[in-house]
Amino acid sequence: MNTVTLSMGETAAAMPRSRVLRAYVQEARTECLRYLRMPGFLLPTLLFPSVFYVMFGILLGSANGPDVPRLLLASYGVFGVMAPGLFGFGVSLALERETGLLTLKRALPMPPGAYLVGKMSMAMVVAVIISLILLALAVFAAHVVLSGTQMATLFIVQVLGVLPFCAMGLLVGTLVRGQGAPGIINMVYLPMAFLSGLWFPLQILPEFIQRIAPIWPSYHLRELCLSAIGMGHGGVWIHVAVLASYTVAFVLLASRRLRRHG
Repeated sequence: MNTVTLSMGETAAAMPRSRVLRAYVQEARTECLRYLRMPGFLLPTLLFPSVFYVMFGILLGSANGPDVPRLLLASYGVFGVMAPGLFGFGVSLALERETGLLTLKRALPMPPGAYLVGKMSMAMVVAVIISLILLALAVFAAHVVLSGTQMATLFIVQVLGVLPFCAMGLLVGTLVRGQGAPGIINMVYLPMAFLSGLWFPLQILPEFIQRIAPIWPSYHLRELCLSAIGMGHGGVWIHVAVLASYTVAFVLLASRRLRRHG
């Protein structure tokens, strides 16, 4: 495994910069097309947060005051962008490890980082679509009033916010087998969404859940999204630092795992 990785690094170093850049672009393009052509992955990822927002943010939320659709826009935005990172990385990596595709990719004369960049690009493209759908529903259906700056900030936060969940999915994908990956990731995804206050406000949940909520990256991304639309509680850079720390830690742990076990 180390020999394969080393040869890839040497090959990438010997390639002209234009070919290295082209390799990154082609890998990203291939991953995006691959998942955009998989309705079994794409449709649930896009529909779940949209349907939940229509039900709870528009049909039910509007009757409880104008702040509810605004609040749930941030919450379901986070719920939406978690999925492409966790499932796009976690399930696919587990399957590719099990079928030997990852070993094949490592043996190819391509930059070693192109694989990760390709999957991150795919997750960010899906996050772009989710964020735009929810913003359109909030503005045109729920009549949420947002300035151009607030919409742009929320959009950027959500698209970049997929990265910690890409890193988490990367780690999970190194720990489980392909067949069990969807179930394991759902056991991470759904409880984390509930425990960080994405489905129900933390204020109405038991006190012990409120105390442990800050340990989840989804909680910190939600706080950043709330700040973007003028409903935050401050500490923006603390939340950014926590998410960055999670991302680095997950990537380092996953890299170590891959070096040892492939």
